[in-house]
Amino acid sequence: MEKMETALQRQLENFRNLAKTAPPHKAEVIHLPVWKEQQRGVPNVALRSALFAAVHEKDCVYVERQSLAVQNGFEIRYTGKQLSQSDLDVWELVLHLARLHPLGNRCEFTAHAFLKWLGRHTGKYEHEWLKNVFARLQGAVVEITVGGRFTYSGQLIDDVARDEITGRYVVFINPQLAALYDKKSWTAIDWDQRKRLKRKPLALWLHGFLATHAQPYPLKVESLMKWSGSQTQEKRKFKQNLKAALEELLAVGAIVSYHFEGDLLHVERVPSPSQQRHLNRKAKTHR
Repeated sequence: MEKMETALQRQLENFRNLAKTAPPHKAEVIHLPVWKEQQRGVPNVALRSALFAAVHEKDCVYVERQSLAVQNGFEIRYTGKQLSQSDLDVWELVLHLARLHPLGNRCEFTAHAFLKWLGRHTGKYEHEWLKNVFARLQGAVVEITVGGRFTYSGQLIDDVARDEITGRYVVFINPQLAALYDKKSWTAIDWDQRKRLKRKPLALWLHGFLATHAQPYPLKVESLMKWSGSQTQEKRKFKQNLKAALEELLAVGAIVSYHFEGDLLHVERVPSPSQQRHLNRKAKTHR
């Protein structure tokens, strides 16, 4: 609990600084972290909430300032068409490309290359799909409140320029998103594992959620049902879906084991090197 409070204090300071300053010009360097090529760096608030829900695209509806379920420490209100895990794939890749850009807040690519990186086909349908995703991300307004006081409100993507002949894109991300990348508030996702879970929304959501925890504590089925944004209303049915998703995670090596004690889920996973260092430091302080 003390560690969580310390992390929230850093988040509060980030958002306090944002509240005191005017929005920066697009040329400002925003300093996204640099993660490995086979990883995708994502703010924890996007992985521990229903922002990118465990639903199929066809089932997404438009909402206005809807309160989204999120793990402790944050409040989220969302306006726009609901976002799915396939939208998260696109946003992750935009951030992945932007992290190496000199200005830190833009990326350039062709639609063909972008779709290939996502592991998707490159026909006309997929090109139109990509346009639709960017429109959703541009239209998405997210209000994130930390500690019940400071709120960030903005879009996940600012501007998109597209050459309709060559398919070349220039995409700008919101510079204020850097506030969500405090050293303890983002997670490097294993992209190879994630690609192997495509078209399995709950497994994809669970993969990201569990990756944010160095050592997952026992989780209530009901809590996971809310945080994932699942449209399954019956807890018994969701638990069945959850078991299937956990088997998918076992198959790709994302977790080592799992078991249920009633409606309490216990999961064992191998922590990342940085998470293991965190656990080692934690163990030393408790000796």
